[in-house]
Amino acid sequence: MFGTSFNEQITNPRSQRVSYLRVSSTDQNLARQREAVNHSGHIDREFTDELSGGAKSHRPGLEDCINYLREDDVLVVASIDRLARSLVDLRVIIDRITDKGASVIFLKENLNFAAGRDDPRANLMLGILGSFAEFERSIIRERQAEGIALAKKAGKYSGRPKALNMEQIQEAKDMISQGETKSSVAKHFGINRSTLYDYLKKS
Repeated sequence: MFGTSFNEQITNPRSQRVSYLRVSSTDQNLARQREAVNHSGHIDREFTDELSGGAKSHRPGLEDCINYLREDDVLVVASIDRLARSLVDLRVIIDRITDKGASVIFLKENLNFAAGRDDPRANLMLGILGSFAEFERSIIRERQAEGIALAKKAGKYSGRPKALNMEQIQEAKDMISQGETKSSVAKHFGINRSTLYDYLKKS
């Protein structure tokens, strides 16, 4: 949750400060990210993802990082766009981190999302974030529906179920754990419920 600036963060002496760095093949700024997070304070462990053009959906470093976090740990990230690629993705990741009792700091935006804080500003920030995430999902569904309609009109729509990558499957599972219905999750990804069930069983 969003409550204080990163330099006001109070941590348990036994907690760890962990960093996550991500670069793509067209945005090689790993050194600048590392400099920014190291300048913010001592880092106990670093996780990275260096993504190629064909592997943008696969972030093993991020999964290892989230799995590593324990209660009172602090994840330090240079900026929001290094952690998530969409508002939906961001909300899911923040919830996964804070549900573990850990917190995440975004240095560029000077934001701190932490578990266990009854802060009206934090609640407001998460509420706004959730609203924009839902808006983003609605836009995606609308564009999918428009694309299918155009494809049908052009006689190019086969009705073949859309394939989900590993990240999307994880996002679907996270959305369900956050209270989304399986019907709404299936609609979000443009697949039917039976296809969603198949993905959930195989993962």
